[in-house]
Amino acid sequence: MYNANEKVEPINVAEEVSRSFLDYSMSVIISRALPDARDGLKPSQRRILYAMHDLSLFPGRQHRKCAKICGDTSGNYHPHGEAVIYPTLVHMAQPWAMRERLVDGQGNFGSVEGDPPAAMRYTEARMTHLGAALMTDMEKDTVDFVPNYDETRTEPTVFPAAFPNLLVNGGTGIAVGMATNIPPHNLAEVIDGICAQIDNPDITLDELMKHVNGPDFPTGCVICGMNGIRQYFETGRGSMKVRGKAGVEELKGGREQIVITEIPYGVNRATLVERIAQLVNEKVLTEISYVGDQSDENTRIVIELKRDANPKVIIANLYKHTALESSFAVIMLAIDHGRPKLLSLKEANAAYIEHRREVVLRRTRFELCKAEERAETLEGYLIALRNLDEFIRIIRESANRDEARVKLLAFEFTKRQVEQIGIVIRNSARLAEGRYAFSEQQADEILNLRLYQITGLEREKIETEYKDVIESIKDLRDILAKEQRVFTIIKKELRETRDKYGSPRLTGIVPDEAEINMEDLIANEGCIISITHGGFIKRTAVSAFRAQ
Repeated sequence: MYNANEKVEPINVAEEVSRSFLDYSMSVIISRALPDARDGLKPSQRRILYAMHDLSLFPGRQHRKCAKICGDTSGNYHPHGEAVIYPTLVHMAQPWAMRERLVDGQGNFGSVEGDPPAAMRYTEARMTHLGAALMTDMEKDTVDFVPNYDETRTEPTVFPAAFPNLLVNGGTGIAVGMATNIPPHNLAEVIDGICAQIDNPDITLDELMKHVNGPDFPTGCVICGMNGIRQYFETGRGSMKVRGKAGVEELKGGREQIVITEIPYGVNRATLVERIAQLVNEKVLTEISYVGDQSDENTRIVIELKRDANPKVIIANLYKHTALESSFAVIMLAIDHGRPKLLSLKEANAAYIEHRREVVLRRTRFELCKAEERAETLEGYLIALRNLDEFIRIIRESANRDEARVKLLAFEFTKRQVEQIGIVIRNSARLAEGRYAFSEQQADEILNLRLYQITGLEREKIETEYKDVIESIKDLRDILAKEQRVFTIIKKELRETRDKYGSPRLTGIVPDEAEINMEDLIANEGCIISITHGGFIKRTAVSAFRAQ
């Protein structure tokens, strides 16, 4: 019941519904449905891979049960239930769904016929080399981390992404009021295109298309025409005609059969065979005597023809009446700088290039910081080894570690003495009135120095390592000072990935054909038309009639 002491705040129902729906919409768009333009992953995919990273499921390691992976993902990062997570994991392991798989599955992960995967308690998985490559250098402060849903641990907001996953594997997603459908592309072609755009930021679309020919579907097939490809490369939206590959084989007795070896991306093979059989039963395709699916890991659908059937006419009808010819609509929508954005090919490349630039800079700063810390430690060692007797006396005369530490911190050298040892003064702040003093880190490292490290051989190792570290510091500072070196590193690492994991194109591109006129496929020859009392009509070539 209403209490007079309670504060009642009136609200506008329309405004509240509008605000709540907007919050829900943005949550679906940003946190669920659309991939990030930088690493090409949705949050659920990223969390699964990061959970596999936690479990050390790297290439070459032992596979682990998918139930364990899904459980850790749900419990630590993605609290939406294991049954929701498992299909996403399965998708990343299916070679007919991903141009470059991110997960290496072991067991029954479904089939292109639409068969479901085995239960997660039976299947096992680990990351592929490219799946692990998405997280390369993640431990070097290359990306930001945020608390997970219950703030018990942290998770990355994005992966460093050593290869352009958004274009290579594409992605689909349905959000509120918007959807994305990005086709996969060839890894080597995309990397070549990105390197060309780095060299020439003002590159034209025609120049870019010399490197990136178009989509490269894992199921092969053929794209008819370049207009649809060019349209979505330029605007982010387009539509392409995609056909499966069908050839003709000769059988004994002068008969022929059509063999389908590739089907369009996303087409269910079993459904396609059922549709062809249905057309035969409905007398739409009357010249087919047998339809069978002889596929194993490779597609092979066999269609045996009746004698004197025209294979070209049958293939044209298959394209017309079945999913052997499909339309693939492209919407290159992704999250860019926290907002959904329709990306052209050049914009998608630019988003990835900017991301990798930030990754290389952050990694370089991290490595420079570590090198500076190591150099400081080695400098302390070098000074201690040159003044070994004095330092041993200080330590022996000290009552405890703290007193020895204070005395070491009070120990000073002139700039000339330090330089004579071979130490490079990297920070002028270390000099006070021309004198060099120990840092707290150096004092601690000297106190931790082991006796074997004062041998002659160990001294040489320390001196050699120090010279190498100083050279590394110079190189890292040079990278940070020169933007061009950053882009050179990006290209070098991308080309190494291309050379290691690139593969030839699977999808061909042919000129678009006008709609096929069936009359054009019928040979111009004399024929005899026979009509039976039962009402059947038959056309027989004159040459065949004479032979009979």
